[in-house]
Amino acid sequence: MSKTNKEKILIVDDDYNLCQLIKSYLVQENFEVAIADNGQAALEKFKEFAPHLVLLDIMLPQLDGWNVCKEIRRVSNIPIVMLTARGEQFDKVLGLELGADDYIVKPFDFRELIARIRAVLRRYAPKGVEVKQIVYPNLMIDINEYHVRLNGEHLKLKPKELELLYFLASHPNQVFTRQQLLEEVWGFDFSGSTRTIDVHVDRLRKKVHDDKELWQIKTLWGVGYKFEVKKQYV
Repeated sequence: MSKTNKEKILIVDDDYNLCQLIKSYLVQENFEVAIADNGQAALEKFKEFAPHLVLLDIMLPQLDGWNVCKEIRRVSNIPIVMLTARGEQFDKVLGLELGADDYIVKPFDFRELIARIRAVLRRYAPKGVEVKQIVYPNLMIDINEYHVRLNGEHLKLKPKELELLYFLASHPNQVFTRQQLLEEVWGFDFSGSTRTIDVHVDRLRKKVHDDKELWQIKTLWGVGYKFEVKKQYV
């Protein structure tokens, strides 16, 4: 465990020179930094270093960034920023669907990288004693503990599934476009396909079975989604 109070960043990239350059900028910004140069080493370093955020390249030896992201998401909801030279739209969508929080394409401006890191960390900053819990008939969503109960049973949701559900349920009967949901839940502008929202809503519906007499995640075709709640429960 670190004896400092610095926020810790794990850089995962097989480009030694780039890692050292990123590290120098992060250290100047008062972050504590560790580096892994392949996917398997990244998972080992993740357990050992316990970072607050991971900068993750896609094209890695031994285990690629997609699989590293999936393995981290099995055990943690810490921020992951995909860092890659590949800028195709497919890669961006897949990264978000696997649970990445942001995506930056090489070559990049280091000031932008630092700004993105700080923005993501702010979204994950502890909220003190603030209670962030929503309760509807048969449904309880606790964002502090990342915990959802449906009919008294604990549901296993991925972090972004839970955050999307929490956001929609926090605004009952309010309609949001897919782009608005990306910006509100993922926390950054995402130009291009909004398919990732449809994928997450589909997964939520398979896990969180609507009770149309009480509440439901409703699609407004050509517009977006809303968490529809009967008036007596709003």
